[in-house]
Amino acid sequence: MTQPTTAPSPAKNKQKKDARDIRAEAAKIANSIKTEGQTPAETKVIANGIQRGMEMFLRQQSEKTRDLDKRTKKVRQLANQLTQQKAEDGAEESVVIHNKPVLPWMLLAASWVLFLIAGVVLVLR
Repeated sequence: MTQPTTAPSPAKNKQKKDARDIRAEAAKIANSIKTEGQTPAETKVIANGIQRGMEMFLRQQSEKTRDLDKRTKKVRQLANQLTQQKAEDGAEESVVIHNKPVLPWMLLAASWVLFLIAGVVLVLR
């Protein structure tokens, strides 16, 4: 029974391609800095060191990128929370603003009633 072969995912393919590119780039750099009397084995060791350095650099950059993405995500979440809180506060304020105070109007009406009663009492005397 034969098992179906699955094609590698594009991300894996890209990783392999990146590794090949890094290896080729490291070899090119090692050959460009080659000195007289240097053996191919030494050149290969130098290329491996350059390759490790490049991979370490790329890892650090991807960690920085992930960290930055996490921070921006937190900032976006906090900004969304603040806008939601402001929207809720604005809704509460609008409710408070629309409530008309009744007490001043009642005092005004009572004072007019008292003035009328006082006027009637003075006229009847």
